[in-house]
Amino acid sequence: MSGLYSSINATVKAITAHSRAIEIAGKNLANVNNPEYARQRVVFGDRGTVITPQGAESLGIEALAVQQLRDALLDRQVMREVGLRSAFAAEQQGYQRAQAGLGQSIDRTSGAAEAGAVGNAGLSAAIDGFFNSFQSFAARPTDDGERQTLLQKAGILTDRFQLTDSRLAQVQTDLNSQIGDDVAGINRLLGTIAELNSQIGRFEINAPGTAIDLRDQRQARLEELAAKMPVEIRDTPTGQVEVVAKDAGGSDIVLVNLAVVQGTVAFTGTQITAGSGATPVALSSGSIKGALTARDGAVQTLRDDLDKLAQQFVTSVNTAYNPAGTSGNFFNATGTTAGSISLVNTLTAATLKASDGGPAGDNAVALAVAQLATQAFSVSGGDQIDGTFSGFFGKTVSKLGQALAGANARVEDQNNIERLIRSQRDSVSGVSLDEEVADLMKFQRAFQASSRVFNVLDELLDLVVNRLGT
Repeated sequence: MSGLYSSINATVKAITAHSRAIEIAGKNLANVNNPEYARQRVVFGDRGTVITPQGAESLGIEALAVQQLRDALLDRQVMREVGLRSAFAAEQQGYQRAQAGLGQSIDRTSGAAEAGAVGNAGLSAAIDGFFNSFQSFAARPTDDGERQTLLQKAGILTDRFQLTDSRLAQVQTDLNSQIGDDVAGINRLLGTIAELNSQIGRFEINAPGTAIDLRDQRQARLEELAAKMPVEIRDTPTGQVEVVAKDAGGSDIVLVNLAVVQGTVAFTGTQITAGSGATPVALSSGSIKGALTARDGAVQTLRDDLDKLAQQFVTSVNTAYNPAGTSGNFFNATGTTAGSISLVNTLTAATLKASDGGPAGDNAVALAVAQLATQAFSVSGGDQIDGTFSGFFGKTVSKLGQALAGANARVEDQNNIERLIRSQRDSVSGVSLDEEVADLMKFQRAFQASSRVFNVLDELLDLVVNRLGT
């Protein structure tokens, strides 16, 4: 009798274990398209052995636990690569916005450093149009049509300078707003991670490693956090994690200590601070890093170069247009930046001069201004720029083009690296349809076999109890 009862008990445990395995296989299949999910496996184990009059007897098999298939090292490597990809992508987007702000295309495949490196629109075309109009004005200094055209082209030039600078300033403002949004997102994520830590700690207080779904959610939030700023994760014996950042000296800035957020992350306009002491964070990756690199790098350099170009325009044209310094300037002498360059208020078609007090038909001034188009300037000689106006603008825009080309290459390379690392992690944690279906069939057959054994034991027990005496 004890043999039949113990066999029935062992068979019931086997049915329960295989039923649990079927349930987990179905759960894996249901999450095959869930990127946050790590596949799970039932851990089978023997319930032990007892000594009976007939000898040693196994107590059968049971489902000891459900195991999550994750590689902590691969998870952290994915976080690092996600952070780098986000930094490069944010930098790339900043340069793309700056290119759009220029109002013209950039030939990033050209090796030229002169005006051929830019398109035929925007400020480049305005510069050419301005000097071409002065050349036509010098050829026909008394023609009212040429005077009107010249003033129109000059107005277009100043408008293009101001509009380009305004657009680039707006790009920087947008990048600041993007950083602000990222900071707000970081603080929300830190709160979520702390709450998940709290829940995991409660669930696993007597059963370590059992809060599998919560751990999936936490890992997903950690990767979202790493996409915004660089963090390090440290495991604790309770199953919770500590989230830290680094300052410039490499010291820890604790962001989340178990279930408590240590201070808030803030953006001062120039740097990110975090922790209870508002310590500046050293940014090595993340979208905030990329946005700051674009804002303070190539975009700011472009604005600075446009200011130099505008100042050289004002100085050179005014010197050629008003050689004696007594008959009035062409540009306002106080507007020496790209955002402030403007024509003198009293300049009209009637007051426009082709010469400095010469007779009708004299074109000395107009010709002198037109010749500035080919004049080579030198910083070492006290000028603001090197080369011609068009050449300097071409070099300036080419810098942005090279920065964008470099960002494009880095994004492409990093995407490939991230895909490789993710594929390595998926080989461990990802759900395979073929594998899960095969496991499902295997567990189904095992369940059916255990059920048949149970039926046989039930019939034997019925025979012993009800019919053996008759």
